[in-house]
Amino acid sequence: MNARTRDRRVYLGSHPLLFALLTATRGRPVRRLGGTLLVHDRAAFTAALTAVPLDRSAPGTTGGAAGRLSGGDLLFDQQGSAHRQARRDTADTLSAAGVARLRPVWTRLLDERINAQAISGLDLVPLAAELAGTTAAALLDLTIDGRLLAAAAQDAAATAARVHLPGLRRRSADRAAQAAADRLMALLGPGAVPRDAMLAVAAITTTVAAVPRAVAWACDANLWAYADSPALTDELLRVTAPTPLLPRVAAAPGELPTGCPVRSGDRMLLVARHALDAHRHDPDPRRPAPPQVAQLAFGVGPHACPGARLARTQLGDVLRALAPLRPVVVRSRVDRRAALPSWRSLVVRAS
Repeated sequence: MNARTRDRRVYLGSHPLLFALLTATRGRPVRRLGGTLLVHDRAAFTAALTAVPLDRSAPGTTGGAAGRLSGGDLLFDQQGSAHRQARRDTADTLSAAGVARLRPVWTRLLDERINAQAISGLDLVPLAAELAGTTAAALLDLTIDGRLLAAAAQDAAATAARVHLPGLRRRSADRAAQAAADRLMALLGPGAVPRDAMLAVAAITTTVAAVPRAVAWACDANLWAYADSPALTDELLRVTAPTPLLPRVAAAPGELPTGCPVRSGDRMLLVARHALDAHRHDPDPRRPAPPQVAQLAFGVGPHACPGARLARTQLGDVLRALAPLRPVVVRSRVDRRAALPSWRSLVVRAS
């Protein structure tokens, strides 16, 4: 199967209405639908995150949904001195030295799970979940089975997504999201704070979404010859855009570079997938996108994802572990429940 055709199935299967809306409106850099702005243009995407004042706890945003569920002590979407200190602490943990300390956690798993026997029928989704959950547990200094932590974090993310994505709001969705958040906090233990839960959710859901999709691209496009190149990792993260849509709310009036005015209270759906040209340009490690474009996969500005180094290092290690076997995809199934466009199963075998 063609790599782009397979990856498109992730969107069509998991979020068909949203994908159709974004596809239908991408002809304009910014399109207004009532109080909502659909932002597709790269310059407008960047400006919306850096030049427009944002209400990071507003209903209908990721931060708003998470803050309501966790009591407001979050990592990525809050503001103030406590928030800045939390981000500095996280950045230190995920520094080059911090990632080097964590690296043996997942490389040991890869050595155990990826071999000539297992690759005859290896499902990358549970492997990515175990890898992500085990790494998150080590990051938080917890003695929790990585698979259990991954399952709880994915459930919390999936139920929260139903609350803040466009569509009808239901009380049952709110209750399900609260219950999932409570289960995750209980699993983390009595000493955990909501910030720990958010870090686990962010790290696990993006890894489980990104790694199998990136491997599928490498298989279908036969990119294994470039597995040692950091450019392949960046290009695969660019084209898969693990978090393809960032919902934000303007806290004050502003204007985007396209000349589109932004009103206070406007909801902005920032389409990272289009800002990255993921819908137009296939991954090309020989002619990769400029670093400032590739970085948009992790956001931009003071609230950009601090886990970019960790994500790149993990994916690079997975690609290098698989490359000698030149795997091909033998079966794939979309996850229709996940918070992010994801595979529910992606089985590969050695070619």
